[in-house]
Amino acid sequence: MITLENISLTMDTDQGKTTILQDINLSLDENKFYVFTGPNGGGKSSLAKVIMGIYKPDTGRVLFDGRDITDLNITERARLGIGFAFQHPPRFKGLTIGKLLTLAGWNPKEDLTCSVLKVVGLCPDKYLKREIDDSLSGGELKRIEIASLLAKKPIFSIFDEPEAGIDLWSFTRLTETFKAYHNDEASGGMLIISHQERIMELADEIVLVSGGRIDRRGTKGEILHRILQDDDYCEFTCDKEIDYGQDS
Repeated sequence: MITLENISLTMDTDQGKTTILQDINLSLDENKFYVFTGPNGGGKSSLAKVIMGIYKPDTGRVLFDGRDITDLNITERARLGIGFAFQHPPRFKGLTIGKLLTLAGWNPKEDLTCSVLKVVGLCPDKYLKREIDDSLSGGELKRIEIASLLAKKPIFSIFDEPEAGIDLWSFTRLTETFKAYHNDEASGGMLIISHQERIMELADEIVLVSGGRIDRRGTKGEILHRILQDDDYCEFTCDKEIDYGQDS
């Protein structure tokens, strides 16, 4: 479905031109659940943003179902069926959740119960008329953005660290949502960037991105234990993103 050929990326940083990705070659198949993981700053989010068209690589090509989409922007790729949920969802004062879902593709006449909200653990009666403003918690924003992505019914969905900044209860609901989403034959392919073992346990395949390269890839049975036994990896990543307090 998605093929990356010889992808390299440099960006301007405080240290000058910095190499972010180096000669990446990777294929992601249809209807499979992938997790990108690896040390912070290793390039996994940048690689996902190259797939989405947020970053344009210096060299290489991005193919979608055999079509070269390297020069297409994020909007054009979204129209082709690639969806992206950001690590820090934006707030839109004055825009209701119901309106956002309608813009994303939810049809209230066909789905009277708003199943896309229910699947992420939010009650439609309480949320459809609420504005996407500071009254919503981080966990609520995460689930609303995931619901909006589900409403679009993309062919391939990308979620950038969905566990970041949310509480344990919301994280549990998210893992249940991803599991159900993957089990839905109509859901398409899925990529999650995550450090969390419970999300990696759901994956068909795990891709370890480190130093701007693909360090290794394989099934969870082949790779998860090795990753979790890597002290350097766990020191910088394991279980550091979940807030174990309350999230209204």
